[in-house]
Amino acid sequence: MTKHLPLDTLIELAQSKTDEATRRLGQLQTAQTGAAGRLDMLLQYRQEYLDQLQVQLRAGVAAAQLRNFQHFIGTLDAAIEQQRAVTLQADSRLASGRSDWQHSKRRLTSFDTLADRARQQALITLNKREQKDNDERTSRRFYSTRNTNFGQLA
Repeated sequence: MTKHLPLDTLIELAQSKTDEATRRLGQLQTAQTGAAGRLDMLLQYRQEYLDQLQVQLRAGVAAAQLRNFQHFIGTLDAAIEQQRAVTLQADSRLASGRSDWQHSKRRLTSFDTLADRARQQALITLNKREQKDNDERTSRRFYSTRNTNFGQLA
C-alpha cells in the first residue's frame, strides 16, 4: 500500500493548474489562428480587389467609379490595420499563455521529481528495516538453536 505523501496535495494542485494552463493555451492558439486567418483573408481580398481595379483601369473607368474603388481600398486598409493589431495582441497572449503553461509544467515536474525521491528514500528505509528484522530473526534462531543444542550436550 502506497503511503500518501504531503507532496501529493501539491502535485494535485500543480496538475490542476497545468491542465487549466493547457486548456487556456488551446483557446489562445485557436484565437491566434483565427485572427491570423482573418488577416490573411483581408489581405487576399485586398489583392483581388486591386487586381480587378487594374483590369478596369486598362479598360477605362469613370472618375466616380475610381473614387469608389479608392474609398473602398482605404476602408479595407483600415480594416487590415485593425486586424493586424488584433493579430499582434493574439500573438502576445499566445506567447504569454505558452510561458504560463511551461512554468506550470516545470513546477509539476519538479514536484513529481521530489515525490519520486521521497518514495525511493522511503523504499530504501523500508528495505533496511526489513533487512534488520530478518537479521535479528536469523540471529535469534541461531542462538536459540545453539542454546538448545548446547543444553542437550550437557
